[in-house]
Amino acid sequence: MSFAFEDLQVYEKAVDFSIAVIDIIDSIDHPRKHYRLIEQLESACTSVALNIAEGKGRYSKKEFRQFLYVARGSLYETITMLQIFKRKGWIASGTYQKLYGDAEEISRMISGLIGSI
Repeated sequence: MSFAFEDLQVYEKAVDFSIAVIDIIDSIDHPRKHYRLIEQLESACTSVALNIAEGKGRYSKKEFRQFLYVARGSLYETITMLQIFKRKGWIASGTYQKLYGDAEEISRMISGLIGSI
């Protein structure tokens, strides 16, 4: 048995993106006095895949579309947090650029899925 959301390529990419962000968070060598920012980044990056999955489980296309909008918003929030981390010097510019490219692809996929519903 599988869940319907598992067939969505955008869901798989969102999970991979979340894992990449969490791995980077784990590698940050900084005093954890800003733990709320780190928690917010973890929450935002995982929210992308979570909202895709939850929306796919809803009973109407309208509800699914709304969850996709939330997922895209969480993706934008994640990028904003990553920009802050980059400017603070907590993550390297190259790391940020890689994640930014991945996020652009996921955003296009979410937008395409919204348009197809």
